[in-house]
Amino acid sequence: ADMGAKLLCLFLASALLAYYIYTPIPEDLEEPWKVMFITATFRAMGHLAEVADQLGLMHYMETLMLITAAEYVAPTSDENVTVMDTEFSNVAVRLYLPRKASDGLRRAVVYFHGGGWSLGHAGMKSYDHLTRWTSNRLNAVVVSVNYRLAPKYHFPVQFEDVYSVTKFFLQSSILSQYGVDPDRVCVAGDSAGGNLAAAVAQQLLKDPEVKTKLKAQALLYPALQTLDLNLPSYRENENKPVLPRLLMVKFWSEYFTSDSSLREAMASNKHVPVESSHLFQFVNWSNLLPEELKKDHVYTSPTYGSSELAEKYPGFLDPRAAPLLASDAQLRGLPLTYVLTCEHDVLRDDGVMYAGRLQAAGVPITHDHAKDAFHGVMMFVLGPAKLAVGYRLLNRYIEWLNENL
Repeated sequence: ADMGAKLLCLFLASALLAYYIYTPIPEDLEEPWKVMFITATFRAMGHLAEVADQLGLMHYMETLMLITAAEYVAPTSDENVTVMDTEFSNVAVRLYLPRKASDGLRRAVVYFHGGGWSLGHAGMKSYDHLTRWTSNRLNAVVVSVNYRLAPKYHFPVQFEDVYSVTKFFLQSSILSQYGVDPDRVCVAGDSAGGNLAAAVAQQLLKDPEVKTKLKAQALLYPALQTLDLNLPSYRENENKPVLPRLLMVKFWSEYFTSDSSLREAMASNKHVPVESSHLFQFVNWSNLLPEELKKDHVYTSPTYGSSELAEKYPGFLDPRAAPLLASDAQLRGLPLTYVLTCEHDVLRDDGVMYAGRLQAAGVPITHDHAKDAFHGVMMFVLGPAKLAVGYRLLNRYIEWLNENL
């Protein structure tokens, strides 16, 4: 009987897996079976999270957090890098210190992981690999920040955590303690981490207490604006791998509140009050996107929402949460910038618009657009799901840092 039960389970699991795995995916993606498998895994977790949430067993994000937990690795040093968990300014960080001798002061990268401000950890295998590799390849000190997460904490906690770590690290006494060159420090991050990196770089410009200037910022498929969640990239990639539109809406709204009214308003793109209409110029894709990304999309002016939501949750109109909302004057002093965008990504147009606005503001910028990639692709560089394109983009990012930092 035991055997029969096992077979039945196996059969059901296979049927379910087949249903999930065979999802249509964009034609130009390499290694389609791997992509299907990755997509299936994420969809299954999403459905599980949905059910657990509906039944009141677990908050949606707590279920997804199981992926983070399963991927966790303890801080482990190797022959090239010493790795340790510690705290900077009362915020948990994982520190990567190169072991090989340095003929002078070292470079440094302060890294913020992705995960929609709700998930992720510096100690996840994929992040540990990325930051360890950065440290080793660049002979650089890497500080990977474990900022506090939603749903327990909302904006501005995540931002304040990464900001206070960066500010703490940029003190001359701390830089010299770790042998870091004050002229060669960079902030970087992917997805929600790219959002935090962009926000930190902007905020540092206005902070009279910080004497050390950043040399660079590297933003990997960042989320940069909350106003228009119906850009061409949101429309075209509504159901693409890893980050479907409604999940991004969940992440955005959860960053500010667990109140579902904000999520519902964002889902229908009716959350911005008419008093904030002047901000739309900063995210107006009909002016800010190149022709090839506009395709045959038609720009419609915004449908305004209630002032009440914006009064309750002003964070979604704050440039510290949505760096694209900074004025042109506020972008002018930003450091050397790297932006990576992926074609099959709801966040594609955020990055493209920011790159365009930075260039117009005279900021030296490298914008790489990966036509054959989807959101989060650099997370898939280990194990059986290792994607060649993820590896290629990871290499490209490290090369850019090596040349520019």
